[in-house]
Amino acid sequence: MKRNDEGLSFGKALKQAMMGLVSMMPMILAVIGLVGLFQTFVTKEMLASLFTGDPVKDTLIGTVAGGIAVGQALISYILGGELLEQGISMYAVTAFILAWVTLGVVQLPAEAEVFGVRFTVYRNILAFVSTLLVSIATVWTLGVFG
Repeated sequence: MKRNDEGLSFGKALKQAMMGLVSMMPMILAVIGLVGLFQTFVTKEMLASLFTGDPVKDTLIGTVAGGIAVGQALISYILGGELLEQGISMYAVTAFILAWVTLGVVQLPAEAEVFGVRFTVYRNILAFVSTLLVSIATVWTLGVFG
């Protein structure tokens, strides 16, 4: 069997990777279950009722709601379109979509388990601030050039 510089065979590395995956499986299944429950019980009408019409408040609310409502990007685009049709501000929808795909309250325990608590905290703080800034910049850019 061919060995790399550290002396690990491919088979041994594959076995270690599989053991890591198996040990994380309960956490992964729990996260998938929570995301599924959230998407089932929180409707777009419930989300739309959160927004006030104030650009600053809507951006903050959209960021928090998107961070809690974590899911797949494709679903966030569809939901964002529905929210826009209901008259929700572009600030809120942009923040919601960005937070949906970059933040993730539901998967925080799994992320901390895999990457460490310090990394997880820093990544989520930076993602939160970036979401606010990019949301405002996006709407401003669309207003100037759109």
